[in-house]
Amino acid sequence: ACSVPVSEIIAVEETEAQGKHYTSGRWQRMEKPFAFTVHCVKRARHHRWKWAQVTFWSSDEQLCHRWLQTLRELLAGLTCRPKHLLVFINPFGGKGQGKQIYERKVAPLFSLASITTDIIVTEHANQAKETLYEISLDTYDGLVCVGGDGTFSELLHGLIGRTQRNAGVDQNHPRATLVPSALRIGIIPAGSTDCVCYSTMGTNDAETSALHIVVGDSLPMDVSSVHHNSTLLRYSVSLLGYGFYGDVIKDSERKRWMGLARYDFSGVKTFLSHHYYEGTVSFLPAQHTVGSPRDKKPCRAGCFVCRQSKRQLEEEQKKALYGLENTEEVEEWQVICGKFLAINSTNMCCACSRSPSGLSPAAHLGDGSADLILIRKCSRFDFLRFLIRHTNRDDQFDFAFVEVYRVKRFQFTSKHTEEEDSDLTERGKQRFRQICTNSPSCCCAARSSSWNCDGEVLHSPSIDVRVHCQLVRLFARGIEDPQ
Repeated sequence: ACSVPVSEIIAVEETEAQGKHYTSGRWQRMEKPFAFTVHCVKRARHHRWKWAQVTFWSSDEQLCHRWLQTLRELLAGLTCRPKHLLVFINPFGGKGQGKQIYERKVAPLFSLASITTDIIVTEHANQAKETLYEISLDTYDGLVCVGGDGTFSELLHGLIGRTQRNAGVDQNHPRATLVPSALRIGIIPAGSTDCVCYSTMGTNDAETSALHIVVGDSLPMDVSSVHHNSTLLRYSVSLLGYGFYGDVIKDSERKRWMGLARYDFSGVKTFLSHHYYEGTVSFLPAQHTVGSPRDKKPCRAGCFVCRQSKRQLEEEQKKALYGLENTEEVEEWQVICGKFLAINSTNMCCACSRSPSGLSPAAHLGDGSADLILIRKCSRFDFLRFLIRHTNRDDQFDFAFVEVYRVKRFQFTSKHTEEEDSDLTERGKQRFRQICTNSPSCCCAARSSSWNCDGEVLHSPSIDVRVHCQLVRLFARGIEDPQ
């Protein structure tokens, strides 16, 4: 026998019976049969969800109608489900299949679930962000983007920015407490990597994403704010990478004419160039978290680490609010100065088809922290070994030249521009200069790289990054363990 939870029923509808009913291994003809069909979620391999239908027959018309009425009443009581959505479709992202994917795989499910939509097909970059700043969002239960990680980032920036503007919060203040939005974001993957989908659902299947939206799933997710000189540069939810990943994205921007092949070309070119960069990383360890980057406990649906870390962080914030203790004033900043091939910060595992476990397999979506990964200068061969481990299940942090820390805030200063960064405190500057003077690894001048912020280039090498715990919510539930 099998069962389906009511929360995973899409819709029920009366069905025209054909006069035959299959039971006990043989067909039986009924007198005036009645039937109804239950549309529901069926789990498939590799974390995929499928749209399934089950039809029930009965010769008792009243019994059939009672079942229909009861199921419809139960579905009507699921207040978490969206009824009206604003959909943005990027027709240019990935392989340019956004409109076709939506019309073929998503629209029929929304129609079946009686979800109404307003659809905007974007025509230029940042149109989704600009639209969210201008229109009224009061009638919508959520936002949906059909595209890649770039399209999602537009919605993210528009929604967070609109929410802070309405709440009177200055986003340019690095220590501002940001206000969460009441609206959830759904992602229909139609991009080149679909990192956010992979990291929150375990797959980049459009039908799976649509079903998570239909059943009204909700997954809180951390967001990092990136500042320079008390000015907000961008928000990040997946990868913030300096050095190798920054050089790859910067070089690939000049080769858009190559299509998706530009990422492979720029990756090989950057690897062969083997540039390293000198600078200083300072960070506040995330002491409120109950996990660590190397504990081999990945973030999963209903994650205990995210729930418990959120509680402990709220306790810290209450103490600071009542003046009992300000953790950032009490805690010691850790400072590391050296030559780096790459500096990566991840709010999630950053999984994709080429890297099933991601850049940091045990990173958590909603624990109020980021995993800070430092790859020091090493040989090309050693760096290649490190990169290859992203494609398998070996411990990618098990190298002498790799360090990983779980942090709630960090700052980076390029040695090339260290004296120009006025956003760091004077006390911090003095501390950095003293450490750099004592460190032989910082005695050589080096040019600066760029930051790869969720696929966008940030040209300022010196940044201040803070993690905002569970700032946004997605129509998702996290990666489920196999049953």
